[in-house]
Amino acid sequence: MSILKYYNELNELTGQIKAKSMSGKECDFADGADKLVEIILKVKKQGRKIIFIGNGASAAISSHQSADYSKNGGIRAIAFSDPALLTCMGNDFGFERVFEKPVNIYADAGDLLVAISSSGKSANIINAVKAAVQKKCEVVTLSGFEANNPLSNMGMLNFYVPSREYSHIEILHHSICHYVLEMVIERNRMGDKK
Repeated sequence: MSILKYYNELNELTGQIKAKSMSGKECDFADGADKLVEIILKVKKQGRKIIFIGNGASAAISSHQSADYSKNGGIRAIAFSDPALLTCMGNDFGFERVFEKPVNIYADAGDLLVAISSSGKSANIINAVKAAVQKKCEVVTLSGFEANNPLSNMGMLNFYVPSREYSHIEILHHSICHYVLEMVIERNRMGDKK
């Protein structure tokens, strides 16, 4: 495969990304991204935080985004990707609860949980989302693989990349997070000029 073909595939997939509410009502991808910007600005205004979770490459995306949202977006953001935290929780409670337990410890009502899972089927991600809902957190999900994966209906806003290729899904999840942060930064700048 040539690099141009690879990027053409990514471009085609970008046009096929779906955004929907918990009720399953689909909205335009651009409208969904704009809605996420509004959610994050509300979280910031209310002094709440963003919690990012994911496994493997999605954990790396989570760590990267929590640093960028904190440093560049001026929003308190954390990722539960620390090896000591993961191994402690996994050892004591089982891997399926490595994110659920920290959500129970650190999340506050009104916080935003961003749950990233290529398959949308990871038990540890799903358990954390359930815990976040119990704590009255906002939840946004990013998933791929099957259109009706369990995670794709669990957030107030759900983004789905219609691919079975990890690399495509991960790149597009990462780019959605970057785009939204850029829009948050832009809105912050506009607010400073008022």
